Amino acid sequence: MDPYRDASEIYRLTSAYEFPWDHTRALELALYRTYAVPSIGRLLAETAELTDRTQKRYDDTSLLLDTVVEHGFDSTQGRTAIRRINQMHRSYDISNDDMRYVLCTFVVMPKRWIDAYGWRRLSRHERVATSVHYRTLGRHMGIKDIPETYEEFEACLDAYEETHFAWDEDARRVSDATLALMASWYPRPLAPLLRTATLALLDEPLLHAFRYTPPSPAVRTLVRRAVRMRGRAVRLLPPRRAPHFARQNWEIKSYPDGFEVNDLGTRPVPGLRGCPVRHPGGSAAQ
Repeated sequence: MDPYRDASEIYRLTSAYEFPWDHTRALELALYRTYAVPSIGRLLAETAELTDRTQKRYDDTSLLLDTVVEHGFDSTQGRTAIRRINQMHRSYDISNDDMRYVLCTFVVMPKRWIDAYGWRRLSRHERVATSVHYRTLGRHMGIKDIPETYEEFEACLDAYEETHFAWDEDARRVSDATLALMASWYPRPLAPLLRTATLALLDEPLLHAFRYTPPSPAVRTLVRRAVRMRGRAVRLLPPRRAPHFARQNWEIKSYPDGFEVNDLGTRPVPGLRGCPVRHPGGSAAQ
């Protein structure tokens, strides 16, 4: 398969057959780390989507992105999902730089997670296909100056985080709500343990931006080793013969009776259009 011509099909095979669990965890952390950019975290706090309706926002984001993966850009479902994504973003003045940064997390964080914890590393074909798939998504979203290659996506992400990661009280509220959501998926007595385990998977700049106390080196080593051992166990399993998409994840709780793609996502919040953080020289996403 050609990683340019068949990019979305390769990405679908990678995410739904080769690494469905890893892709879910990596995209969770990809979206989570964007809160450490105050212009993103504060807007999410202002809308209350990730503080008051955390589960639904998690579900809708996962389902909209994965609808495009499952059905393709040219399908009715894929076009509907992209239309809903654009309608939501156009409700607020979000800078092109922030939009591009979030796109970069979708490309870079799964590769970094899978290389560290997956049952094998991503191939060059998969890296190229992932970059092309998200370049296509970015063009459909009207994002400008999208990186061309994986290496450019990675450089863009690292530079943006180095410049923009910072403490913000509202963003911390969004972070705490997200950690609480992840813990809520498991028996309540495990919540403190799961919070610590999640923090053990975060890097130093992210922990510093949210002002979390880093877990001890021993805890970090134990948690990361356990996730790596899971990857080694998966390597021994037979190849997956059926795809696993986000709609099949047990963490998706909001739609026990199914959903319509056009009903997913948020609607405009009355009186809230502008981003609460100023963006000198930034342009609103179209």
